[in-house]
Amino acid sequence: MNIAVDAMGGDHAPAVVVQGALQAVIELGIDITLVGDNKILSKEIDSKVSSGHITLHHCKEAVQMGEPPLKAIRQKTDSSIRVAFELAKKGTVDAVVSAGNSGATLAAGIMTLGRISGVERPAIASLLPGENGPVVLIDVGANVNCRPAHLFQFGVMANAFASSCLGIENPKIGLLSVGEEECKGNEQVRLAYELFEKSKLNFFGNVEGRDIFSGDVEIIVCDGFVGNVALKLSEGMVKIMTKLLTMELMKSVLGRTLLLLGRGPFERFRKKFDYEEYGGAPLLGINGVGIVCHGGSSARAIKNAIKLAAVYVENRVLEKMVVSLNTVSGSMSHADTA
Repeated sequence: MNIAVDAMGGDHAPAVVVQGALQAVIELGIDITLVGDNKILSKEIDSKVSSGHITLHHCKEAVQMGEPPLKAIRQKTDSSIRVAFELAKKGTVDAVVSAGNSGATLAAGIMTLGRISGVERPAIASLLPGENGPVVLIDVGANVNCRPAHLFQFGVMANAFASSCLGIENPKIGLLSVGEEECKGNEQVRLAYELFEKSKLNFFGNVEGRDIFSGDVEIIVCDGFVGNVALKLSEGMVKIMTKLLTMELMKSVLGRTLLLLGRGPFERFRKKFDYEEYGGAPLLGINGVGIVCHGGSSARAIKNAIKLAAVYVENRVLEKMVVSLNTVSGSMSHADTA
């Protein structure tokens, strides 16, 4: 097991990224290949960590967060994220983890590893806590402009992921819209609704933003623009709710007592909604394993993203997804022209 980490990607790279990689080595025993400028990275490496567990792979360039993704990947052939995926293509590493430019990560994954057969648009799937278990929200940022067929394919990929990797039998799929009725939503959503309804997938129908955590469905499909806004809104809401609740409880003796006695439940609640517990989100549809992290990820988030990548490799996620996608290849093909 060897995971490539884009050491130059992220708001706090390379220091925080390297710290997370070192934590993964120490706590999880996972071998890491740090991809980036050797002179910079060597200063961040803890000398106490065995060199056998950490490998440095030198490259001269890095894609910045504000750069146009596709242009940057094409022009910066020696960028850390592109080189990391090239190592995966060669079989030198088993997976790639990056907290850098998510669009560039997606572009690099597609350009180097290619797509799974039948997939036109790979997408980023995020796991959210639901009332009855995890909820897969797809897409959360990879594709901001989508055709109805793309939304349908996101549902097919998420269905394969949830059934083969999360153990959810025949997951229910919801289409995120502005109303539950079939006629609600823009043209893109209404046409996607028809595609889902004609398929053999377990389509629940339209769902609204308030239904994301209800547990009524296990998969929620939307384009990357809407999905990213929904994801960031959820994360921000949890943070401010936790902060405001703590402030209110601290105003009285009774409140402070409740806060002290309820520290365990409060902490468990916080962890359920803390993206750092998951570490990152998988890129579904590329012919390999790629994990996308928040640009502002902490060392703990990087460590957990590496852990997530290792779990996907160990559980043969890619192989299971290919098999699952092949079983619904008919559903994929009938959406190609939509």
